[in-house]
Amino acid sequence: MDKQPHIGQIVKVLRGKDENSYAVIIDIVDERFVLIVDGDKRRFDQPKKKNVLHLELQPAISSEVTSSLLETGRVTNAKLRYVIQKYAHAKGE
Repeated sequence: MDKQPHIGQIVKVLRGKDENSYAVIIDIVDERFVLIVDGDKRRFDQPKKKNVLHLELQPAISSEVTSSLLETGRVTNAKLRYVIQKYAHAKGE
């Protein structure tokens, strides 16, 4: 698995109060930090800056989120929740 984070990639949070929850990368700040959102506690307009070391990059990259960001520069919170829920469900969680 590629160790580089990608926009639209689903991640599992390993540290902090959102530990063990899933989120989606919406921006890459630099090689150490990314902005993540989950559409629920972390809304699109208030992303969380996270150290990549505190995230477990999942093999899934949401094309829905990626294309939405490319087209409009944003993603609805409902779409983010849907993508994360679908992914967690597919993993059997």
